Amino acid sequence: MTARSARGGSTFREHVGIDYSGAGAPGAGCSGLRVFRSAEGGDPVEERPGRPGGRTRWSRRLLAEWLAERLRGPGPVVVGIDHCFSFPAAYLEARGLATWDAFLDRFRVDHPTDREPVARCVSPAGYSRERERFRLCERWTSSAKSVYQFGMNGQVAASSHAGLPWLRRLRRDLGRSVHFWPFDGWSPPPGRHVLAEVYPSILRNRFPRAGRNADQQDAYAVAEWLRTRDAAGLLEGYFSPGLTPAERRLAEVEGWILGVL
Repeated sequence: MTARSARGGSTFREHVGIDYSGAGAPGAGCSGLRVFRSAEGGDPVEERPGRPGGRTRWSRRLLAEWLAERLRGPGPVVVGIDHCFSFPAAYLEARGLATWDAFLDRFRVDHPTDREPVARCVSPAGYSRERERFRLCERWTSSAKSVYQFGMNGQVAASSHAGLPWLRRLRRDLGRSVHFWPFDGWSPPPGRHVLAEVYPSILRNRFPRAGRNADQQDAYAVAEWLRTRDAAGLLEGYFSPGLTPAERRLAEVEGWILGVL
């Protein structure tokens, strides 16, 4: 893990929280897609696209471009994104996918949601037999939803299907400069940017809302939790949850939620 720095004891230069959304087309502005960023230990502030023409809403495409730009710059930066980074192990096993990279490649072929809306790329009815199938990390929470469950309160299915091809693109474009946790290992190397899955529902009520709407609060809470845990010297412990060797091997293909111990 990174050596602690002079930035108030933090190991990361920036802390970014993203409340994701699978609504609309990949290039369309989406009110549910929100980003908060804490720089150099400061309070998290909302980031907006700031593109010519006055666009103030993120699209998934613009967000991926913004992330790529930030993660090519100085760091390290830690980013928490609110969607699943992988599927249950049974999904990978049924398709003969031994690694997370193989999963991302196959998923992009089956569901090209970086080009088309989720509704054109996914048939929820095709998941009828899997709706109650969960990843290990989801079974360790009280309310996390399955990646197969569309059309319900708190569902993460649409955002996950929408976001996974963009993770693949970031991974291909940025290479080893970014540590995709935990797939690249449980302990991020010193100085490396980190992308991790988060679950804002377990964080949002720790911080006053201060006039933010629900999507803003989720993104803010992720950034503020990352910032405050890091400043207190506690974030490193969350990168190594208490898992048995068998559980750890499973999580290395299914992924894990940062903050679930």
